[in-house]
Amino acid sequence: MAQNTERLQALDALRGIAAVGVMLFHYIPYFNELFGHSFTPWSFLEFGRYGVHLFFILSGFVIFMTLERTPTAKWFGLARAFRLLPSLWAGIILTSIFVHLLGPESRLVSFPDALVNATLLHEYFELPHVDGAYWSLVVEATFYVWMAILFYGLGQGQKLRVVLWAWVIGSYFAVFYWKAIPDGLEFLIKDLLFTKYAPLFISGMLLFRWHKHGTPSMADRLLLVVAMAHCLVAYKSPFNFFVVGCYATFIMAVMGYLNFLANRPLLLLGRLSYALYLVHQNIGYGIIQLCYDYGLPGQVGVMVAIAVVVTLAYGIHTLIEQPALRWFRQYRKTSMDSDRSAPAPLQEPKQLP
Repeated sequence: MAQNTERLQALDALRGIAAVGVMLFHYIPYFNELFGHSFTPWSFLEFGRYGVHLFFILSGFVIFMTLERTPTAKWFGLARAFRLLPSLWAGIILTSIFVHLLGPESRLVSFPDALVNATLLHEYFELPHVDGAYWSLVVEATFYVWMAILFYGLGQGQKLRVVLWAWVIGSYFAVFYWKAIPDGLEFLIKDLLFTKYAPLFISGMLLFRWHKHGTPSMADRLLLVVAMAHCLVAYKSPFNFFVVGCYATFIMAVMGYLNFLANRPLLLLGRLSYALYLVHQNIGYGIIQLCYDYGLPGQVGVMVAIAVVVTLAYGIHTLIEQPALRWFRQYRKTSMDSDRSAPAPLQEPKQLP
């Protein structure tokens, strides 16, 4: 798999498509399950919930790319923080305001709980999400911490491969014996090691290695197959086969067969995907319910909700996400240039014998 800018742009487009799939799942079948719609939802939109799994594959791919070009764990952590947190904080503020004004009341979160959400540690304290979609951000942040520890502690070689093998095999055992996991190990296995999802990230990492460095070793190819096959046992049918389809689509994009997706509308959607993911769910629920209160058809409520949250996402992306990333990149460049230009410390002259 040779490198190609259009192929990576096609992955950005896939990110946008996945975000829309998740949004439509929440607005139509899941809203109907929670609150009830005036129309019969399209059943195929149930598959949209598994757009998150495509996000996880993408994250594995992108994160290994970031790790390889980031010299230290400090800069990696700062890069991830500036990528996630400014937009997250904006999403928390907007979602809190909208839910307090429009509801649903069942989605109200207290101010202290919202503050803990801002750290992405809230799930570990069993606190509610400001927006239900935030559960996956907790998984993402945990994955970043593990990769910083493993990559900068073990390097890219055999030691890291051993850990990845253990993680994937352990994930199989976890899903096989999910209900039998002892209470004392639940937090480690289900939360810290997120064994229902870890092979998705690991598959993305291995696919990046293949894309960047050419045909992998037989051991890495075998690990990739085993990691990808995990979805067949981790998720119920037919959704497990949908995740297989996500893998196939992802690989086709990396190989260059989906370059037609790299068009302006889908690339814009890809750029907005993170902000859209942050603000879509509870804000959308409140807007759809408001439209029902005014006697509008459910389909109209869904379209109004989409228009509002896409506008909010565009605002977060242009006013917060992009400026924060630009500032960080300039700060990092200035700091690294300063470190390189600093004079080397004087050494003590060697004593003559």
